[in-house]
Amino acid sequence: MADHQEASVTLPSDPASVSTARRYVADVLAGWGLPDGAEIGESIRLIVSELTTNAVQHTFGQSPTFTVDVRLEREETLRIGVTDSHPRWPRRLPAAVQQDNGRGMVIIRWLAAESGGRLSVSPTAEGGKTVWIALPWTVGAGSPVA
Repeated sequence: MADHQEASVTLPSDPASVSTARRYVADVLAGWGLPDGAEIGESIRLIVSELTTNAVQHTFGQSPTFTVDVRLEREETLRIGVTDSHPRWPRRLPAAVQQDNGRGMVIIRWLAAESGGRLSVSPTAEGGKTVWIALPWTVGAGSPVA
């Protein structure tokens, strides 16, 4: 396998694109050797769902598309980023706020930490942002995927 592999897809900011993004990432990771049924695969699907839902719901129509980037670096680190063109960065709501939604970033951070990864946000040159998740990639390293 190459030292660096990457794939990306740009989709319309539409709720239907969330499932398309999730399937796309699952297909890419299967091609890179992630076995069917791997526990980390379920976490990744949920992370992608939450990140892409945020890109659709919280850009208030100011980002007509979003891009999902998937990178495998030296067969050690899997990075998944979701980029939109809205300038507002994600915020964690206070625990006391009673809402039916708004907990996506808490879920994403927890899933990333549970898998030994981390979340970061970086600005884009166009004034938007990319929300990144970096996870250890243990596929093919002789140990089971968490």
